Amino acid sequence: MELHVRYEGDDDPEKCSARRLATFDEAELHRSTRATPPGIVLNPFADRALSPADREGTGSRRDRLVALDCSWETAEREAFDLEGVHRSLPFLVAGNPVNYGTAFRLNTVEAFAGALCILGERDRAERILDRFSWGHTFLELNEEPLRRYADCADSTEVLAVQDDYLADEGEEEA
Repeated sequence: MELHVRYEGDDDPEKCSARRLATFDEAELHRSTRATPPGIVLNPFADRALSPADREGTGSRRDRLVALDCSWETAEREAFDLEGVHRSLPFLVAGNPVNYGTAFRLNTVEAFAGALCILGERDRAERILDRFSWGHTFLELNEEPLRRYADCADSTEVLAVQDDYLADEGEEEA
């Protein structure tokens, strides 16, 4: 699966996971929306959750993940005006040092890795996370939900699993 990034360049270049992925030829960076090819767009504002069903179908749009790399402080709905099928990631917790333990605040490589796991490409997810000293932490923190999401048939089931998982987590904390 191809990984493409609409790269804003507004984060610290030393901490930018998208730039590191590009350095290792794991992802391609694009400086404009027009230059970014269509695909499955990872969009936290999307109405539907990513599911294994999004991999089905034909065409290059289903073989390509697209992410927007920008600061969470500047991320707005309008910034995700990219061509393709827009999907949000379900509940996952960041393992990176900047947002460690924070739900839904993933960096670009974590978003790609989570999506790859859900779409049945766990080996590829592990490979891109291997480029980061903390990469294994993301998979450890999210092992159970990622496994459960990958077993779902569609977005509705992913949301049901997310709700079950969040309810279970809430009971454990109580």
